[in-house]
Amino acid sequence: ALNTKEVYTSLLVGIATGALLYANGNLELALTTLFFNEDGGMVSKLSDSSNVGILVFLVMLGILVALMNKAGGSAAFGRWASTHIHTRAGAQFATLILGVLIFVDDYFNCLTVGSVMRPVTDRQKVSRAKLAYLIDSTAAPVCIIAPVSSWAAAVTSSVPEGSGINGFTMFLRTIPYNYYALLTIVMSLFLIFTGTDYGSMKQHEDNARAGDLFTTADRPYGDDVDAEDDARGHVIDLVAPVLVLMVRNLWQAGMFHATVRDLTLAARDMAALLHREVVEHEAARKAKAAASAEPSLPPSEGEGSKEGETVQKKGTES
Repeated sequence: ALNTKEVYTSLLVGIATGALLYANGNLELALTTLFFNEDGGMVSKLSDSSNVGILVFLVMLGILVALMNKAGGSAAFGRWASTHIHTRAGAQFATLILGVLIFVDDYFNCLTVGSVMRPVTDRQKVSRAKLAYLIDSTAAPVCIIAPVSSWAAAVTSSVPEGSGINGFTMFLRTIPYNYYALLTIVMSLFLIFTGTDYGSMKQHEDNARAGDLFTTADRPYGDDVDAEDDARGHVIDLVAPVLVLMVRNLWQAGMFHATVRDLTLAARDMAALLHREVVEHEAARKAKAAASAEPSLPPSEGEGSKEGETVQKKGTES
């Protein structure tokens, strides 16, 4: 893959090599394993409805992205952005914001943000490596903490029935502990606004400022130019397909009704938890204030003599 820069052939060669190793060099057994193995053969995997659904979904996403490009929506957004974004940091921040807004699925996020923001970052001389990093940092990290996303649906459905907690509530409560997602977003913001780069990324960015967006000999999409028909496009040609896809997916998954219900239950539970913590904190504060307001004083002489008489009396009685 590193030598050919061609993914599909490399994956096929890797799968065939794995099957050959699994069969200990037996070519016939390797072919049987590759295609007909019940646990991992191509036929069994492609006959699985969930796997086929993923393939169809990805193909449809590619078709949608191509449609937006042909309609001129991406070019229109690039023209709009060129009048509002005039700095490298602004172009990178716009990439991050768009990645956050397209939170419904990480695959769709990568395809859309990359296609839309590439002309904008190219104008501001942001390297393709930095663009790829920003896209990757706002795809899965955003989706895995977004309450309405394919990740949220998967996590919610994985909670056992008798666990005693609502799946969506559990998902919301785990968001503050998803350090990978949160720290990745924070790191992206830090790099954008401080302009800090190091290692190979610094080399890519320095070359981009000098006019070389790629650094390497490969030039993916290096010959892209805006077609004449793109001038007729509008930003709505980009926004409308994205919104339709998001609404359609959420409606089909039944997440509109489920999300409203689950959000209400989760909000109620979190509000009750917060109220209890506030009450306990206030009670502890009052107890501490009361203790500090009543300092311990040494007993007076009268009290001391009374205590002595009491002790003496008890000794005499005993």
